[in-house]
Amino acid sequence: MVTATLTAMLVLALGACSSKKKAEDQNADGSAPQLESTPMNFDVAGSDSGKIEGLSTINFDYDKAALTSEAKQKIKGNVAWMKSHAGSKIQIEGHCDARGSIEYNLSLGERRAQSVKTYMVGLGISAARLSVISYGKEKPLSNGDTEADYATNRRANFVPLGN
Repeated sequence: MVTATLTAMLVLALGACSSKKKAEDQNADGSAPQLESTPMNFDVAGSDSGKIEGLSTINFDYDKAALTSEAKQKIKGNVAWMKSHAGSKIQIEGHCDARGSIEYNLSLGERRAQSVKTYMVGLGISAARLSVISYGKEKPLSNGDTEADYATNRRANFVPLGN
């Protein structure tokens, strides 16, 4: 009997100490919090840098992540865009053609995006303003199976993330 009474008192005492927690995904007024980095006004699904004036898509040779001289010129233009949009952050998307395994293409897309980022940092853009992601062969711009289609899909796109 004494044990049951002590247990009941302990449960009541602990219940009185509990407090109601505010949900972490809501502000005090119940609204959703604003994200720190909001995307600019465009569709990023199957993105193409050409959707944003001043940003160019970078293309790559088959099975390569090395930057060609043409790619470096385009990147310099993208760096100029970033300098004129000083608070902007960019996500660099690495893409591949349909050949190769999913794992291999994800790795190659990552290397492509990283090589672009490294070159941009060398041109004076802060690494903190750049992020990379690889989509491998999952988001092609062209669904054909010609060499021209493959060449279109071997690319790095630039997606502005806002400030």
